[in-house]
Amino acid sequence: MELVNGRPENTEGRPDKEVRVYDFLDSLGVNYQRIDHEPAMTMEACEEIDRTLSEGEENSVSICKNLFLCNRQETEFYLLLIPGDKPFKTKYLSAQIGSSRLSFAKPEYMEKYLDITPGSVSVLGLMNDHEKKVRLLIDEDVLKDVYFGCHPCINTSSLKIRMEDLTEKIIPALGHEPEIVKL
Repeated sequence: MELVNGRPENTEGRPDKEVRVYDFLDSLGVNYQRIDHEPAMTMEACEEIDRTLSEGEENSVSICKNLFLCNRQETEFYLLLIPGDKPFKTKYLSAQIGSSRLSFAKPEYMEKYLDITPGSVSVLGLMNDHEKKVRLLIDEDVLKDVYFGCHPCINTSSLKIRMEDLTEKIIPALGHEPEIVKL
């Protein structure tokens, strides 16, 4: 695995949803680094990626869990960003957002609203949520890191982005006002 600056020189063969992410970031003037890798389906697989993204940095890159959740009726949807090593307990989140009986949303909703498949969930998928059906929830601890790591809507690449760019450029451009939660 090699850490490189910016988008791939040749995007041929890459999914459109991935290329749209690079176009989006470039349009915002966001600098980012990228690493290509085998599909990362678990947090364990992300640990090696995390180490590579953090190479040469005083501050590590936080790969966070991106959880796509819904209420029992499947009428309210949430994207929760939480540190990868932090346990998730629905009762603490439910109380803060006023939604009981949270569970993981079905893959078809992920695809419908975020154009993402399981294992590739990313805050960047919100660029595909034109109807604003998904509420963005961010655990306060995620915001403490200098860098943020996420997939470009596909789990065979990972990006390293400055947290400042995420909060000041990317999230405002996504048009999803984040709700900061404490878990």
